Amino acid sequence: MNDEISRRLREAAAAHEPDRARILARVERGTADPGVRRRTASIARSWPRAAIVGLVATATLATGGLAVAAAIGGAPLLPATAPPAPTVPSPTATPPTVTPSPTPSSRTTTTHGPAPAPSPAPTWGSAHPTPSNDSRAEDGPLRSEGSLDPHSTIYWTQNNLTLETTEPLTSVTVELRIAQTGGVRNTGSWQTLPGDDFTVTVEEPGGVLLYRWVLEPGRTVPAGRHEFASQYNHATGVRDLEHDSYRIDAHSSGGSFAVWGGFSSTR
Repeated sequence: MNDEISRRLREAAAAHEPDRARILARVERGTADPGVRRRTASIARSWPRAAIVGLVATATLATGGLAVAAAIGGAPLLPATAPPAPTVPSPTATPPTVTPSPTPSSRTTTTHGPAPAPSPAPTWGSAHPTPSNDSRAEDGPLRSEGSLDPHSTIYWTQNNLTLETTEPLTSVTVELRIAQTGGVRNTGSWQTLPGDDFTVTVEEPGGVLLYRWVLEPGRTVPAGRHEFASQYNHATGVRDLEHDSYRIDAHSSGGSFAVWGGFSSTR
């Protein structure tokens, strides 16, 4: 009985002819199905039609063989392993090449050494030093006198200089030199003539406090009596005026004149 069934199954398997057209139609419908993954579809489209037909035939024969083997109770024959589908590499984006920004060069500072010290401005009084043991209180139209202001104290002093002229002066330079006897510091100055008529400076050259008045160009000192004063602090005590001095240089229509001298310490 079993031999008869086995014989008939083998005859049926041998006589079986698969419907190739129907199988191809199903494969093509599956390929056109939008639900199929893009990658699988692209691979299927890239294979030739003959390869697809071959796969269908192989699958049909394998199915028939398995059926016959199952019927006769024998071990199933496994179909030959199909070659793996070619792997389609996914396109990999090439990272852009980043060019590092150039680092700006450090500025180089060239040192040329210390700047030369400016040349000292010429001091008018240095060309006309006033001797401490000499004086000339009168010259031409000029008369002069130096004295200690009566309001001076043991902390602060004012030196007064009186100038009298009998002619208008077109050029005048007045200097008061206060010796540095200890703690001497400028606190101010004044004159009875208009302040805009003079350029006033205070300097400390070589151990003295130098007050200077220079008449502006185009201005005139009228004939009469005029006063100039220097004010300063000093070390506590009665200050000695022995080394203080003054000098006046002036010009008028009658020529150039100069007077100089010291200050009286009579209080």
